Amino acid sequence: MQENTAFPLSIQASILIGSLIIAIAVLISGGVIKLQGQGLGATSANGTTQSAQASGAPAPSANHRVSGVTAGNLPTLGDKNAKVLVVEFADYQCPFCEQFFSQAYPQIKKDYIDTGKIQFAFRDYPFLGQPQTDPAGDESMNSANAARCANDQGKFWDYHDYLYSHQGQEDSGTFSKDNLKKFASDMGLNTTQFNQCIDNNTHLTDAQNDMKEGQGYGVSGTPTVYINGVELVGAQPYSVFKQVIDQELSSAK
Repeated sequence: MQENTAFPLSIQASILIGSLIIAIAVLISGGVIKLQGQGLGATSANGTTQSAQASGAPAPSANHRVSGVTAGNLPTLGDKNAKVLVVEFADYQCPFCEQFFSQAYPQIKKDYIDTGKIQFAFRDYPFLGQPQTDPAGDESMNSANAARCANDQGKFWDYHDYLYSHQGQEDSGTFSKDNLKKFASDMGLNTTQFNQCIDNNTHLTDAQNDMKEGQGYGVSGTPTVYINGVELVGAQPYSVFKQVIDQELSSAK
């Protein structure tokens, strides 16, 4: 007679639950899972993904404010005399930045930028790329420089939008210098001028300076958005941005 060696179902369930608890503990202790109190998602400065609640994320209190946040030296959108300044620090390779661009930003643009209620600025925080032989050759820096090269021809926001609309996997070659040149050609830019700007890394220092200033404000991941200095981290729902913007507009009256 064959002996039945199967464990009772209650023992099997206990083993399974215990294994899951151990696995979760290992993940947390190893830094694979890192919850952040605000933000639907952000990419941190050490390259890890930070995530929180999927909806209904609370807005930060009004006293969580950083003073002295400026618009930088790239063209802004909206009314330059608006009493509310919204500044985004972002990396063109960051997937959560693309999420902000495709989800919350269009509604912010429609309700607040296009109506002249706010001034909106983009600032570079290109920290995700991995340099190869060229110290300035990582794809985050490449794309930041490229958008500024497009700005030399009055096409910053067009190129900014094109980059996020064509984002690929991080350091997959999507934002190689050759591809960035092709983007400019597809957009009808003066390729001789643009390609020279890319090859010479003309605006690399400007992008690096943006990042240094961001670090001074306390930016540690992307996207980080300041609304009159009130900090929001991650791809927050539009409702969170709306709440803070409305508060600042009301206070500015």
